[in-house]
Amino acid sequence: MSTEPKFQLGVSVYSYTGDFGVVMDLEDCARDIEDLGATGIEILGEGHVLGYPEPSTEWIDWWHALVGELGLTPTCYGSWLDTRRNLDRGMTVEEGTEQLALDLRIASRLGFSFVRPKIGVVTEDLVPDPIWSEVVERNLDFAAEKGIIICPEIHWPTPIVSQTVDDYVAFIERTGTKHFGLLMDTGVFQRSHYRRTEPGISSRLGTGGGPSFPNPPVVPVSDLRAVMDHVVYFQAKFHSIDDDLVDSEIPWAEILQVVDESGYTGYLSSEYEGDRIAYRASDQLRRQHALIRTLAAAPAAAR
Repeated sequence: MSTEPKFQLGVSVYSYTGDFGVVMDLEDCARDIEDLGATGIEILGEGHVLGYPEPSTEWIDWWHALVGELGLTPTCYGSWLDTRRNLDRGMTVEEGTEQLALDLRIASRLGFSFVRPKIGVVTEDLVPDPIWSEVVERNLDFAAEKGIIICPEIHWPTPIVSQTVDDYVAFIERTGTKHFGLLMDTGVFQRSHYRRTEPGISSRLGTGGGPSFPNPPVVPVSDLRAVMDHVVYFQAKFHSIDDDLVDSEIPWAEILQVVDESGYTGYLSSEYEGDRIAYRASDQLRRQHALIRTLAAAPAAAR
């Protein structure tokens, strides 16, 4: 009997933030992703597409040749709907519609099936700017034409039981669309804050020189069951996995139990957000994939 998980494993190039442009380029990251045994690659449009927002035909051809050679599937293209772009006013629906359409177009040319618009927020718990609904609705036909699912991120400190998630689900039910869904960031289940080390960068947060992070909301993994029908993609956020393959912050056994029960066959795309030390991401990604594969292969009772 196969011990391979039903879901698929990918990696976000964002994981290599401490390496990218310093000791690794996009090709290096892609080759590392293939080497660790993942099949999906996720990128950020503004951060990783050379020449954004108008990449050359030559660069696009290079991208397709690279992922084709490595057998990698372009999974999720991260974009920004920066509603505070202008300091004196908010973004209009027309501007937002144009921005999302631009990124859908690039994502389609690069072969991606999911677009994660990082929507500007209006509260500390990440309630999205109200223009999101009309902006997305105006782009649904275009997304359908391109075979792309638009999936905003459920990200800490937004709990699953929230007005934001309720509004996203209501949008799906009202429109009946199959081209909008939820991207679940596993950081919503984190049990504590991870104080990241970034060489050359100092932070005054929590020292009296600036506001401290709020305590993370307690989000039980069981809440995930209620929305799994609408979850189309996972960003498998994590910060640190020790030598014994223990993650003290993200409850992977519980998460994988819900994922397994739901029959989910999409991607868990690793998003390392720990210490920004050269080459640490590569090691940590291998640890996470070993942990996930071990848990996925174990009988449910053993987990």
